[in-house]
Amino acid sequence: MSKFDELRTKHPLFIYHSYELSENSLTFHFQMDEYHFYPKWQFDKNYMQGNFSRLQLEEAAFSLGMAELVSYWKCSCCPTVEIKCKGLSEWQKNWWKKLYFNGLGEFFYRNGIDAEFDSFMTIIAPEREPLPETNSVLTGALVPVGGGKDSALTLEILKQAGEDITPYVINSRKATAGCVEAAGISPEKAICPLRTIDKTLLELNKKGYLNGHTPFSAVVAFSALLFGIMTNRKYIVLSNESSANETYVEGKNVNHQYSKSTEFESDFRVYCAKTFGNCPEYFSLLRPLSEWQIARAFVNYPQYFPVFQSCNLGGKTDIWCCNCAKCLYVYILLGAFLDDDTLVKIFGCNMLEKEELSEMLDGLMLEKEDKPFECVGTKSEVRLSLSMALEKRRANAPALLKRFNEKFPDYKPVDLTKFFDRNNFVPEKFIGYVEMLAR
Repeated sequence: MSKFDELRTKHPLFIYHSYELSENSLTFHFQMDEYHFYPKWQFDKNYMQGNFSRLQLEEAAFSLGMAELVSYWKCSCCPTVEIKCKGLSEWQKNWWKKLYFNGLGEFFYRNGIDAEFDSFMTIIAPEREPLPETNSVLTGALVPVGGGKDSALTLEILKQAGEDITPYVINSRKATAGCVEAAGISPEKAICPLRTIDKTLLELNKKGYLNGHTPFSAVVAFSALLFGIMTNRKYIVLSNESSANETYVEGKNVNHQYSKSTEFESDFRVYCAKTFGNCPEYFSLLRPLSEWQIARAFVNYPQYFPVFQSCNLGGKTDIWCCNCAKCLYVYILLGAFLDDDTLVKIFGCNMLEKEELSEMLDGLMLEKEDKPFECVGTKSEVRLSLSMALEKRRANAPALLKRFNEKFPDYKPVDLTKFFDRNNFVPEKFIGYVEMLAR
């Protein structure tokens, strides 16, 4: 019997007991047999001073719990999930199952789990009571800021458009605070909740329970919705690009970035419209663009160079580890536009000289290789960036650019200059500013 089947037999039921929303915190209660989980969000009580719909806020709090739930459920993949604190329609149950199933694609793949949509989970919940219509006046944009180049560019575009910006930062750190400051936005304007994972989950992981990637961007979406309702924001503006739609494993539906994809964005907008009615509009401002175009635009804002940081491994200490696929990917993109001295000041070393990263490079650029499980773009973007970086350094090419040249001796760059993904939800008032970056 596989560990997946063994744990499902041992733990047949996962319960979402309750959520408790106070003036400065939100706590959830989940249970799996003798194990109880109490993940928590803490925030400034001043956020709760606005004129919002309490019923909408309660629904958003509950929904955030549904997004958090999967991180705890995945440790044993209980076949049945029982919701005790609120109702769900059949349509909503299927909506959540789709998010969990697709968002756990990498988790299932890396744990060798052959899951089927119909049988991997059954959700039991009372019937839902519809919310009454609200007439709240919504203004301004709530912008999730993760500390990387993408959200920094979103801030700059919205500034050009004259939008009233409220940065949204989960578990603030040096890079996120630095990006807000580099954008010229007062730190007092930012909404900065603290999210805490229940330690019981970490203890179970140490005991050999299942672990792996979950759709965290869905947590970002529902938490942003919660604080957007709380503060009467009109927009929730994400910074997900077109390449977030791409599968990571040849021939399989495994997308590390599923909850950043256009499919999830569309589904989330429908869920909000059906469940909440008048509420903040969720969209990704950078969806029409490729990562290569984003990098080309980002290098025009050097004020972010000393502070931005995208490395997940080095995130807690605000460093670029310079040994992971995310660091290498960002280095390659920026290497197409920036010189070595500038890059070394940003990263702390010349990553193109690190021959030990050759296999990682192959995963980023070769079609027959699986992409590394990081938030990285398309292989055509990587190859274009490598070819441009090579042209800048052909007289003294470092090891990884020599490897690129050996693999693609007759490479002809694909022109991504005017790429524009029309499958997007960018409002008319902002689309012109984004189109300017595709010229």
